[in-house]
This record gives sequence, structure tokens and C-alpha cells, in this order.
Amino acid sequence: MSGHPTRTLARLAVELASGRVSSRALVESCLGRIAAPMGEGPRTFLKVHTDQALATADFHDHMRRRGAAPGAFAGIPISVKDLFDVAGDTTTAGSIVLRGAAPAQRDATAVARLKAAGFVVIGRTNMTEFAFSGLGVNPHYGTPLNPWERSKRRIPGGSSSGAAVSITDCMAFGALGTDTGGSCRIPAAMCGIVGFKPTASRVPSTGAYPLSATLDSIGPLASSVSCCAILDAVLTGEPDGAATQWGPGSSGLTVNGLRLGVLTSYVVEGMEPAVAAAFERTLRALSTAGAHISDLTLSELSELPEINGKGGFTAAEAFAVHRERLATDVSRYDPRVSSRIVRGREQDAADYIDLRRRRANFIERVAARLAPFDAILMPTIPITAPALSELASDEAYVRINALVLRNPSLVNFLDGCAVSIPCQEEGSAPVGLTLFGLRNADRRLLAIAAAVENCPR
Repeated sequence: MSGHPTRTLARLAVELASGRVSSRALVESCLGRIAAPMGEGPRTFLKVHTDQALATADFHDHMRRRGAAPGAFAGIPISVKDLFDVAGDTTTAGSIVLRGAAPAQRDATAVARLKAAGFVVIGRTNMTEFAFSGLGVNPHYGTPLNPWERSKRRIPGGSSSGAAVSITDCMAFGALGTDTGGSCRIPAAMCGIVGFKPTASRVPSTGAYPLSATLDSIGPLASSVSCCAILDAVLTGEPDGAATQWGPGSSGLTVNGLRLGVLTSYVVEGMEPAVAAAFERTLRALSTAGAHISDLTLSELSELPEINGKGGFTAAEAFAVHRERLATDVSRYDPRVSSRIVRGREQDAADYIDLRRRRANFIERVAARLAPFDAILMPTIPITAPALSELASDEAYVRINALVLRNPSLVNFLDGCAVSIPCQEEGSAPVGLTLFGLRNADRRLLAIAAAVENCPR
């Protein structure tokens, strides 16, 4: 809802163009926060590109003074999840297994597009090992702590854990993440920022270490919907000028008249009172503003646990990537990750073919039910961020991980698009509101989310 930070990408572009701020000043500010002695920098970033970022900032400042900046956002620092190739870096995917791998020869497509637009990659962010968990815990490099009640050491959500904390702690102004079952949206919800999962095919995955080739999506995390829309326009290779259209209030929509379906039953089971209160308050505000709110019970959702009973696409496709390395190097994996990957052994070729068939049938049936609505609403996750100590036992880890993945992962299974925006009252625990739509409804969904974000409480 209203109240997102004013230093959005659009605002920074104005400040850079007017000379009120320089790229070097922005980069130095972010580097200072990364290096702060009591800060989360060491757990948030696995590598910081200090010299390169400063040199790139100076270049953009010089080019802007000469009227030759490559774009409106040239010189703005962003972070990149450790899943993406950056030329000259080794992509470790949050693991120690890949530390000895050869450095990347070229940037991942997503990284290359961001650099071409002038964004400054300030460093590589921490993540759940191989992106295979929604909690953001990493035993190898430490776990970045949630900004909410940091003294209580709450988890940030994952797998794009460092991406989220880089935004909340002003160590970057945008973050590149991935989302296979909620990995952009879960940390956004837990940390009180915005996360966007595009339709999977819209952003090329070349140069991104795979988890599930079927479900992997590449998306941004940022402080506002407009920021995510700007980054998405760059990542998808939209025509020049598309990103600059996303200033504050630029979607051109209001919530008045929107047809919003609200999922019931499956996605609200196990919901904490704080999440329920924030969600209901948001629905009342949208209704007061003129949105047409309708409850929607999708009995089909109850089929998902059985359809994915053998680990689904993620286990099967991750096992295909890791099976040789697991046979020789399993001791170097996080056991809570490797135990999920090896579930891929449970599926044979016939199981996998049947899974693909059942997914196509599921999408066809559910899409028909969702078609009458402009967007579908649900809590991003049914709980607020737990403390690290609550995940001490394997039983608790597995249970909480399954709970936080349940809602967001259904959008990946539907091959849809989704955005999570904060909906809690100021000073309360972060709670995420998800708006989602069908495949390739991305730009319309972002415009709707911007309207919802700016709707008075």
C-alpha cells in the first residue's frame, strides 16, 4: 500500500539527470553500508566489486556531464544474486562445491542487459545453496538477518536472501534474483519490500545456474512496484524508453473498478493472526476504493501436493544437474539441500512425462477459472519471518519451508506472473500481499500492483 520509500529508481534518475547526485556518491553510499562494521554486508554479499563499481560510476558521471549517458538509470548501483554469471567471477550459487569452477567468460544475459542500461553491479549476493529452499539459510556463508527485529535474528526468506537484505539495508537500489517456487517473493514478503516473478519465458536464463529448467524465472526485488517494473522492462529487452515510463503513479490505473479474486481455503491454511489481520485490512481498503472483491475457491489447488508428491519438476531437474557431483562430493553440500535434490531419484521417465501432462491439464482448468478477474490476491506466505533458532531441528526446517513455499509455488506451476508488495501497518511485522495473473499478463499485472500499492489504507 502507500508509503514506499521515495528514493525509487525513477527518483534517482531525476536526481542524476539534474546533477543533484552523482553515480559515485550513490556507489560510495552503498559501499559504505556494505562495509559498516555492525552491518549485514559480510553475510549479504559473497563478493563486492568495489574498484570496478567505482570506476564504472566515474565513467557514467563523465558521460552524463558530456550528455552521453547510456540511459536514464546509468550509474545506479544494483546487486546480483550469486546464481548469475558475471564475466571474470566464479558463480558458486551459494555453495562451496563450485568454488573451484572456472570464472565466467561472459555475463549472463540478464546481467548484460542491466549493464547495457547503465546499472552498476556492486556485488554478488548470498543465497540458499543452489536456490533450493524458501528460507534463505546458508550454513557456508552465514545467513543475512531480516531487518525486522534484527536483534531477534529472524530469517530473510529465500532463496534470494542477500538480494532482499541488500535493498532493505540500502546496499543497492535494485536486486537481480531468481524465482522457482517463490524465491523473489518470499524474501520480499519477509523483509517488507517488493518482489516480482515474471512469466518464466520472458527473461532468458542463459548464464544463470539452473535449479529447474521448467520453473526457473528471473526477476527483480526493489523498494517499489515501479522499481521492479523498470528492472523488468530492462531484463525483458523491451524497446528503449519502456522503463522510463514507470515513474511514480505512472501506471495510469486506479483500483476503482478492478475485478479482484481472493483465494480461499488452501492458501490461508495455517495463517498467523498478524498475516490475517494485514490481509483483511488490505481487502477492506481496496473494496472501499472501489475494487470489486470476490472470494474464489479453487478446489483444484488441493491436487498440488499429490501431483508433486515425488518432488515435482524441481527435484527431478535439480537431480539431473547434480547427480554426478552428489555421487562424489555430497559431504560438501548443505544436507538440507542435498536431501531435497536426491528426491529426484524417485521419478523415472514415465513419472516425469506424466508430471508434464498433468501440469498442462492443471493450467488449462485453472486458467479458465481465473480468466474473469484482473488479478488474483492471496497472502504471499501465511507466516511472518521466524527466528533462525526456530529452524534448529530438521523437522521444523522442513515444515516451515513447505509452508512458505506453498502459496508462491502455485504461480510457478501455473506458469503465471506474480508480485508481492508489503501490506502491513507501519511498525508491524512485514507481511506480503500477492497479486498474480496468467502467463504473459506481466505488464498489466504490474500496472494493477502499482495502483494497489498507492491505494490509501
